[in-house]
Amino acid sequence: MKTLLMMLTIVSILIKGYPAMAEKYEIATFAGGCFWCTESDFEKINGVKEVISGYTGGQKPDPTYEEVSMGNTGHTEAIQVHYDPGVVTYKALLEVFWRQINPTDPGGQFVDRGSQYRSEIFYHTEIQKQEALASKTALEKSRVFDKPIVTPITKFEKFYPAEDYHQDYYKKNSNRYTYYRWGSGRDKFLEKTWKTAGTGNLSTAMKEGGDSGSWKRPENAEIKAKLTPMQYKVTQENGTEPPFKNEYWDNKIEGIYVDIVSGEPLFSSKDKFDSGTGWPSFTKPLEPDHVVEKTDRTLFMVRTEVRSRTGDSHLGHLFDDGPAPSGLRYCINSASLRFIPKEKLEEEGYGRYLGMF
Repeated sequence: MKTLLMMLTIVSILIKGYPAMAEKYEIATFAGGCFWCTESDFEKINGVKEVISGYTGGQKPDPTYEEVSMGNTGHTEAIQVHYDPGVVTYKALLEVFWRQINPTDPGGQFVDRGSQYRSEIFYHTEIQKQEALASKTALEKSRVFDKPIVTPITKFEKFYPAEDYHQDYYKKNSNRYTYYRWGSGRDKFLEKTWKTAGTGNLSTAMKEGGDSGSWKRPENAEIKAKLTPMQYKVTQENGTEPPFKNEYWDNKIEGIYVDIVSGEPLFSSKDKFDSGTGWPSFTKPLEPDHVVEKTDRTLFMVRTEVRSRTGDSHLGHLFDDGPAPSGLRYCINSASLRFIPKEKLEEEGYGRYLGMF
């Protein structure tokens, strides 16, 4: 009898423990066109436990894919993102969402037309509602898009998971998914939009109490006033700092590196490695569009110089002796960088990168 009571007590404790574990995760619901694509993108975010494709926003209970795709149910293809708010915030997820869609299109998304492919944010709580409204306002102020932002923000009602063959479609049918995504025009549109706008626009606008606008290069007098002699020599006069005697060559803290002059994001600690050279080395840029390559013929050799696009700062050089898979080594001067630890990304207006860590 005592054994039975003990077993029941243990089971009771375990059962009571489940809600506490479940409460760790919160849910965000987004509609951004084809759920194969949005599911794929959100599952790459650190802090996201799982993403479920499904249908929401309509009237018909338990709809099938065939019914929704006909456009008569009122539902739209959507995803539910189960995430750990201690790792990635709802604000960060909102910014990921905006960067996946065309929020000016009321008739669908990219090649997929009809209300069943509309973009929409479905809030679960009043806090989510307010944060969604604020992020939409920030996007409008950023002027990334010339047309009005038409993505509605709606109270969540009911979500119906899609059929099993739609879940993790990009993994199960990678060839077909890749072909569909390429042909949809989604990535071409997004690349063109955000390359033209500058990645910093929305992040800066979403900064706590912050301003909107793109990264800017200050006037020369301001640059000279704010930089140390070494920083000025490196960034403005194409200088090189001493190896092993610079700020970040052995920095192992998680975070991102931005241009000391303009603030544009350049590299991530996730791509940093010890090259043994005494300078910070990276396998790839955090934002390829922010890095410009130029031929450097100084010192009786031909090298590839790396500069920041907006700040036009000399950063360092690019070599092809890096580790797999890229085989590249971005050899960068610490003096051209400012490091922002992951704990301060949101505070400094770089919240969209929180999901990386």
